[in-house]
Amino acid sequence: MRILITGVGGGVGGALLRRLPDAIGYAHSQLDVTDPQAVLRAIAEAAPQVVIHCAALTNVDRCAQAPEEALYVNGFGTQNVALACQKVGAALCYLSTNEVFNGERGAPYGEYDPTQPANPYGYSKSVGEQIVRELVPQHYIVRTSWVFAHNGRNFLQRIVGLAREGKPLSVVTDEVACPTYAEDLAEGILALVHTERYGTYHLTNQGALSRYAFARAILDAYGMADYPIAPIVKAQFNRPSRPPTYSALQNTFAALIGITLRDWRAALHAFIEYERERER
Repeated sequence: MRILITGVGGGVGGALLRRLPDAIGYAHSQLDVTDPQAVLRAIAEAAPQVVIHCAALTNVDRCAQAPEEALYVNGFGTQNVALACQKVGAALCYLSTNEVFNGERGAPYGEYDPTQPANPYGYSKSVGEQIVRELVPQHYIVRTSWVFAHNGRNFLQRIVGLAREGKPLSVVTDEVACPTYAEDLAEGILALVHTERYGTYHLTNQGALSRYAFARAILDAYGMADYPIAPIVKAQFNRPSRPPTYSALQNTFAALIGITLRDWRAALHAFIEYERERER
């Protein structure tokens, strides 16, 4: 199967490319998805059977500060990719987010629950979802959450980095979702795109918890169980974006065809073990 991947400079795109050495991968510096002609040319020349579209503006605070830019990259950029897929007859796998939900229901969201984004990042990704559904019948929409990856800058690395520097830590207790290891997510995506069962899917590591509980688990796993973390609520944390309160995702449809990701605790320990092996 010929596969083209956008956003290979990111955690998920990079994890996918490591598993597919024969795939065609583009980082943002190599392919600007907001350039319609460049996108069409790249996809037409590659003639892929599947495009896995990971490229996105994922900095939620930047999206809140520049919602037009978020829509430009995550909406218009996705339209460019979708139209190119339409032109060459390729299936499209679009990586989306738990933040297309507002998080107010207090229970995990299913794949076909109504979306109602609570912030500009979530809105821009929901626009991307709509575009994919409208333009490419052969599509997979894969929502995930709280991705942690090697060589990335994400919540896990920030927590560990600040603790190693001896900085004070305050983490919110009223934001709940499912941590997801990029390596596990990549495995799930590849299994899915080989099924040719198109639709919307939720792929996260199993289990939901708060940001605070996840931060505590991270430091405990790194041998810093005595390092203090102050519990706070979102109202006390001043930031441009307001993430959903409870946006855990329920994997129903992928599980029915045998695609599940392991428990988040096992994934966290696998991440740490891999990092330690690299340091040796």
